[in-house]
Amino acid sequence: PDPARWIHALMKQQRIDYRISLLSAARFHGATQEPAALQLVVPKPLSDFAAGRHKLEFINQAHTTFTRTNRPEWLAELKTDTGTAKAAGIELTLLDCARWFHKAGGISAVASITRELGAKALARRLAPLARDFESSAVRRLGYLLELAGHEPQARALDKFAREAKTVKLLDPTSQEAPGEMSGRWKIAVNTPVKRDS
Repeated sequence: PDPARWIHALMKQQRIDYRISLLSAARFHGATQEPAALQLVVPKPLSDFAAGRHKLEFINQAHTTFTRTNRPEWLAELKTDTGTAKAAGIELTLLDCARWFHKAGGISAVASITRELGAKALARRLAPLARDFESSAVRRLGYLLELAGHEPQARALDKFAREAKTVKLLDPTSQEAPGEMSGRWKIAVNTPVKRDS
């Protein structure tokens, strides 16, 4: 059966806190990206595994940061016919995707998720949550929110860019040379990103 139906019971039995996030949470919130595995953020290293035709992928977040971000006010409840599972709320999903963009299908996939979900994010929630993420990830999300035309949400992250001391690459895994600079976000754009039409 779908792991979302039994993951809560498994993690409770193992005494490991968790949240369904990245592409899996984005799909739950209405994004069209199709996850290849159930993706979970956890506070300790765990090995990915398969259960029948389903795959589970675990993303390790430092324990103290996980504890600060995995609070009920930032989470959503995923209802199944067997009960509920914990999923990242929209704001936390966006930040997780920007932080672990390489596990969320790359910059273009995260840009697509940001276009689809950004308007649903509450600006007043983004700023306090963003404090527990790396500045580069927050600025990456701010840049993608601006590109998608979600200005109120982007504005909520402006202060993180103002406080930044260095310029970061939009995609640090890419070998492409930066083509343009976003002065607002102190981001060197080295990956083409489709703008919202």
